[in-house]
Order: sequence, then structure tokens, then C-alpha cells
Amino acid sequence: MKRILVADIMTREPITANPEDSLLSCAKKMVNKNVGSLLLTTKKRLVGLITQRDILWAMIKTPTELGKVKAIAISAHKLATIKPTATIEEAFQKMKHLKFERLPVIQEKELIGVITVKDILNFKPEFYPEIEEYAQIREEEEKLKRVKSSKIRKIISEGICEECGNRDFLYRVNGQLICESCMSSM
Repeated sequence: MKRILVADIMTREPITANPEDSLLSCAKKMVNKNVGSLLLTTKKRLVGLITQRDILWAMIKTPTELGKVKAIAISAHKLATIKPTATIEEAFQKMKHLKFERLPVIQEKELIGVITVKDILNFKPEFYPEIEEYAQIREEEEKLKRVKSSKIRKIISEGICEECGNRDFLYRVNGQLICESCMSSM
């Protein structure tokens, strides 16, 4: 079988947004188009990428209205991309290495498409066991992090924080009884 290129299976007309669009309009566009991400472009040049997860993060971190926050404000500025002449095996390996689910396809500094894990798996399902193994490894890493943090962050009781003096639920961290806000500032 000949080598299959990214250009052969990529989505040629990805859903894009203007970097100056609000997060609210981006979220609405994602829902209407049934996509999990938007590529931010100006005149076919890729300047950013936002995902549903980014919007959720923004809602939690900056509890302002989504209509006031611009998409470019939460977008990563360094983006991983791939050329249309790369093979799907190269794209898959790059996604796996970077832990990304999609890669914008760039040719001569212009966005020409996007390739996702789903595109690759639809074309070459034999990659599925490798993805499944990767997902299990990632899940185990998350479990280990939760176990490690639970050992550190056991709630002792309600009381006075030794760091700030406020009354709150206390956690034992490095031998001190401190509140959640002091713990997050460490």
C-alpha cells in the first residue's frame, strides 16, 4: 500500500473564527457546527486555536462574561502544525507525542486544512489499539496524580489557617494546617 499523506484525508475547509471574536460567539459556532475546536485565522494565516476545554477553563478562571473575552486572549500562541505532504503515520506520531487530538495543516504559511485523530482512525483503524493504550497510560497518570495530591491535601477540619489567619476548611501541607486559597498560592 502506498504512503497515505495528510492532504489525502484532512478536512479541507476547517471551521475558523476571527481572533477578535468573543468566546461566546466562538462557543455558539462550535455548538452550531458540532466541532470541538476553532482555528483562529486572519486572511488564511493561522494565529491561534481554541477548544471547548479552553472556553471552559476561561469560564472558571475569569468569571467575567464570555462576550467580553476575545478568542485570541485564551489561545496558545505557539501552535503545532503539519505539512500536507507528511504521512498520516507522521501526523499520528506527532499527535501522540504532543498529546494533541488535532493538527492544523499549513502550506506556504497558509491554513489549508486540519487533521484529527478521528480522521486518521476512520481511514486507518489499526491505529486504534495504540490510541487505546495511550489513553490507558494517560488515565493511570491522572490516577497517580490524584492519589499523590490526596495524600498531601487531606482535610483535617475547620479551623484557623496558620498562613493567613482566616477561618476555613484546613489541609495539612508540609506539616502546616492551611486553607485552600493559601495552598493554591504555594
